[in-house]
Amino acid sequence: MEYKMIALDLDGTLNNDEKVITPRTRDALMAVQEQGVIVALVSGRQAPGLQREADALHLEDYHGLRISYNGGRIQDATTGKILFDSAIDNATAVDFLRHLEQWPELSPIVDDGEFIYTTDASRHKVMDESRNNNLQVKIVDNIADAVDFAPVKILTAAPNEILVPHLADIRRGFEDRLSFVQSAPWFYEGTVKGVSKNSALDQACKRLGIAPAEVMAFGDAQNDMSMLDFAGYGVAMGNACDELKAMADEITATNNEDGIAVTLARHFDI
Repeated sequence: MEYKMIALDLDGTLNNDEKVITPRTRDALMAVQEQGVIVALVSGRQAPGLQREADALHLEDYHGLRISYNGGRIQDATTGKILFDSAIDNATAVDFLRHLEQWPELSPIVDDGEFIYTTDASRHKVMDESRNNNLQVKIVDNIADAVDFAPVKILTAAPNEILVPHLADIRRGFEDRLSFVQSAPWFYEGTVKGVSKNSALDQACKRLGIAPAEVMAFGDAQNDMSMLDFAGYGVAMGNACDELKAMADEITATNNEDGIAVTLARHFDI
């Protein structure tokens, strides 16, 4: 099969555990782009959080794609044009944030593309998300009162042992309006109903005239399952969760062992 797109999750996949792209993996991805292959970054991160990796891979030189918010936004890395944006309507966002107030041990993380809104910067994962996504922190008295915009995604954060018992509580009453996925042991993501990495890749590929069979996708977490389901060839990293490994066409080396480069070398002349 001649693959025309490489779709990549970031954390745990493209990046090693030090949050950097290793030289071998970077060189492999630069080589396939030189052959005309589109590289799409497909992440749960907020949109500004893809800039560092997009720059490292020079996506702007090859019309790569930046797909953020777990599929909620698609952006052309060359022109900066937003090709697709699916925001949660403000009324639903406020209702959901009010709903989360029932459990003070949970930390909502919501952003407007510039700021994360929170009542306390020390709440779980707020500062990590700020650093990882190039977002400033805005302290407010009440998050639901402060959100006067339509966010693309609302995260609920807590340590895994606290978050998991609350998953059914978090989504209760909102299943018909929002899609939910656990993207990390400490994150539960809410987006517009139907939004996923699968739906975003479907839209992007239709625009580009690329068939699903011509897509190779790499991931490591549960929110990558829909992406691997879409792609003609799905690759789970060696460090991936068991659910992803079970559905993958291939299990490659870990993100610390250049798993992406290992697989690309078998499928491309690089």
